[in-house]
Amino acid sequence: MVTPLRVTPLLFAEPPAPKPDARPVERMANRPHSRAGRAVYALRKQTVEPVFGIIKSAMGFCQFLTRGLDNVRNEWRLLCLAWNLKCMAVLRPQ
Repeated sequence: MVTPLRVTPLLFAEPPAPKPDARPVERMANRPHSRAGRAVYALRKQTVEPVFGIIKSAMGFCQFLTRGLDNVRNEWRLLCLAWNLKCMAVLRPQ
């Protein structure tokens, strides 16, 4: 059974390391609460996740319209192409 992590009184205190014989689920539960884990998860805010949010909200993409893995891959490529063209259009000199 996975035991929940206790909230430490200090926001940036390092939680205790998992036991050496801890299961992978327990080790993963500890990862985002360590200093290194917080640094890695903070990078997600500035690298990948904003792009998915913009694709979903501004471009109106909520689900794939085709069936089959190959068709979905092609649809995703078209969506990424549209995103990249949009970024290039913004950078284009007037």
